[in-house]
Amino acid sequence: MDKVILGKTGIEVNKNGFGALPIQRISKKDAVYLLQKAFYNGINYFDTARAYSDSEEKMGAAFEYTRDRIVISTKTAAQNAEDMWKDLEESLTKLKTDHIDIYQFHNPAFCPKPGDESGLYDAALEAKKQGKILHIGITNHRIAVAKEAIESGLYDTLQFPFSYLAADADLEIVEMCRKAGMGFIAMKGLAGGLIHNSACAYAYMNQPQFAHVAPIWGVQRERELDEFLSYQDCPPALDGALLAEIEKDRKQLSGDFCRGCGYCMPCPAGISINDCARMSLMLRRAPQEGWLSPEWQEKMKKIEGCLHCGKCMSKCPYGLNTPELLAKNYEDYKTFLK
Repeated sequence: MDKVILGKTGIEVNKNGFGALPIQRISKKDAVYLLQKAFYNGINYFDTARAYSDSEEKMGAAFEYTRDRIVISTKTAAQNAEDMWKDLEESLTKLKTDHIDIYQFHNPAFCPKPGDESGLYDAALEAKKQGKILHIGITNHRIAVAKEAIESGLYDTLQFPFSYLAADADLEIVEMCRKAGMGFIAMKGLAGGLIHNSACAYAYMNQPQFAHVAPIWGVQRERELDEFLSYQDCPPALDGALLAEIEKDRKQLSGDFCRGCGYCMPCPAGISINDCARMSLMLRRAPQEGWLSPEWQEKMKKIEGCLHCGKCMSKCPYGLNTPELLAKNYEDYKTFLK
């Protein structure tokens, strides 16, 4: 089983981290089953967030009696110290634990530091002093904030989008973490659902230059979990066939495309931007029937009511012209309905 050391934390996890965002979409019974199956088959790292509705509660139910045998990271999207403390206490209660192994600031637009106006980092230091958190981490989608966090030396881990669709700037972030001895946690290893071959994704992450990279795979279905569990005993080799598929994906998905992160939401016009802005790709990379349903036709039609307020553009961590992407995807979508 491939192992990863999360930088200077010394925490050892296996190459399969469990991303618990998707379990908010399934029943508590099914979620507990998936989480416990993952644990009893060797997965020891589970990542969630206060913002993931009932994900923490489901994890707490699954691991109340095995807490000391797993690594848990969660996140706070608080903008000030008071709200951070509220989030932390709620997370501890929901997770049924007295400490969080890695407590992360959830995609802040700035890099929290000691003595700044937010008070976030100082509050995290106090929580660490009290033993409620063991390590301070940060998650981000912004290159500038990620670089600042690494260069600050303040953080034990960085969680950042990383897959074989990564740009040179993303690869630079990965290497900066390695040199700084900072744990690198890779989110969106399947590019928000655009990568369909998990063997390709795992094999890419398992290359020697990414030995310090700890991927967390978003798991919602048992068959998805089973795929990743199978790679623990038989890791896929990055052979000619997988390399060819990776290259094909890179060519098809090069340039500006919506990663589906959802940070542009909510939309004042009610548009499901994180799906609608990448509809063309989904229609070509997944079974079309579901996306062409009456329900999705209504959702796509809402693009006609775009207010052009610019809020989505201002919040997009990738600097995309979201209204333009929505318009292009809508025009393309209509061709599939003819």
